[in-house]
Amino acid sequence: MIYLALCSAFGVVTALVARAKGTSWLMWGLIGAVFPVLGLAGVLLFRRETEELRRPCPGCGRLCMIYDALCTRCGTELNFPELAIESSADAARRAHPAT
Repeated sequence: MIYLALCSAFGVVTALVARAKGTSWLMWGLIGAVFPVLGLAGVLLFRRETEELRRPCPGCGRLCMIYDALCTRCGTELNFPELAIESSADAARRAHPAT
């Protein structure tokens, strides 16, 4: 019974951390519940989606993550760009500087 409570607690904490990082909270919550310590360590080491560089799709103009190989809107194959656009987190910090 204590083990199930511990797994549930780790699942909830892992899901909350994943949600704060902008990734799938449901997937990480399940991983955290099945593998309590490893799941939490994995989500803490996982990258933040909002801090990744972006690039425009040459076909439709949609902003895609720099590591994407295909545009999810039009299916255009994306080559690695020479220039990248700042991440959404950097754009938000620049738009609303801390006082």
